[in-house]
Amino acid sequence: MSDLGNRLGSRRGLLGLAAGLGAAAVVGPELVTRALAAPAVVAQTGSLDKVRFTWNQSALCLISSAVAQDDGIFRKHGLDVELLNFGGSTDVMLETIATGKADVGFGMILRWLKPLEQGFDVKLVAGIHAGCSYVVTTRASGITSIEGLRGKTIGIADISGTSRNLYAIMMQNAGMDPERDVTWKAYPDDVMPIAIAKGEIDAYVAGDPVVYYQVQASKGELFRLASNATGDWEARTCCVLGIRGRMIRENPDIATRIRRAILEAAQATHNNPDRAVELALQYSPRQRTSNPQDVRNMLQSLPYYHQPIGDEFRAQVLAYAQELKRAGVLRPRTDPAQYTDRIVASIPV
Repeated sequence: MSDLGNRLGSRRGLLGLAAGLGAAAVVGPELVTRALAAPAVVAQTGSLDKVRFTWNQSALCLISSAVAQDDGIFRKHGLDVELLNFGGSTDVMLETIATGKADVGFGMILRWLKPLEQGFDVKLVAGIHAGCSYVVTTRASGITSIEGLRGKTIGIADISGTSRNLYAIMMQNAGMDPERDVTWKAYPDDVMPIAIAKGEIDAYVAGDPVVYYQVQASKGELFRLASNATGDWEARTCCVLGIRGRMIRENPDIATRIRRAILEAAQATHNNPDRAVELALQYSPRQRTSNPQDVRNMLQSLPYYHQPIGDEFRAQVLAYAQELKRAGVLRPRTDPAQYTDRIVASIPV
């Protein structure tokens, strides 16, 4: 094993401690301005609308939920929000929202689109940020692009998971066949650098905080080749806001205020990352001994400055649906346009 493998192998304990930090679009500036400048509800004591909001409080990419709660943004928009910490599967989360056990949720769009095909009464209303997933390789590999992965072996924790679907889409968009042009091998996240150092794989897919600390420990030998926040993907949303369909139909004003609050909180996360870091450490007790600068660096790798809504958001969901159908993830009989119309809700700005 190379020095890289030895050095990173000794970091497993650190990576394990870091695992709780994280799990991720273009909108015209005028839409963001209109959404954030929309008049907030002036809430009187006892007049707030109660909302149950499900999220994973250990996921750094969802920290705007805490920003909205702790900095009074929800209350500013007339909402009394109960944050429900949820660590279960996406299917269970969507069922929780659809059946009224919760009203709103955050999640990675590529985790949501297949379960939503089943008909859950949950509507997507906005994108929150890009990022969340990375392809990592070594300087010595000579790989400099997604196309450079042709003929290579890629490590991934879940052969049939969301990250595989994401990079299959990227490869197809680059003219590659993700089934024939690359070989996928399953490895736990924390042994990926060892596998790459031993020559068992040429690159691997994982997310922060694991990737952050692995790259840091490699002293420049590992680097992020690509992510769903680089190149054309910087304009694509990763994590999305979903609201129970019944709430949108029966209480569209509340749904509108929920989205306004989250858009404002996402912008606040971008404008004041130090406050977001403070809350991330507070909401994830296991990470209170983490270096705040490391958390800040990870947070700033997630583009929080684009929150697509309206037509732009629908266009992005449609593109994902078309690509997932092409990749064989969505059912052959699913019509991407009709499917997108069903799961994306249009609510007032």
